[in-house]
Amino acid sequence: MDREQVESDSISSIGYEPGSETLEIEFKHGGIYRYFGVPRGDHQKLMSASSKGAAFHEIIRARSYPFSKVK
Repeated sequence: MDREQVESDSISSIGYEPGSETLEIEFKHGGIYRYFGVPRGDHQKLMSASSKGAAFHEIIRARSYPFSKVK
């Protein structure tokens, strides 16, 4: 999955596949995770947030999307 570099203290890049509603996040600590069943609107909110780390916790983690570690 292609990821876009983002300005964040905790996140390096974010990718999204709308067909499968899969969100992929590369964290600065080195882990890459995929979150499943993430609606396009939540991806858009994350990408437009001024603080990607805070938005990740408020939008993605808070909704407990299933996830798996890629790397």
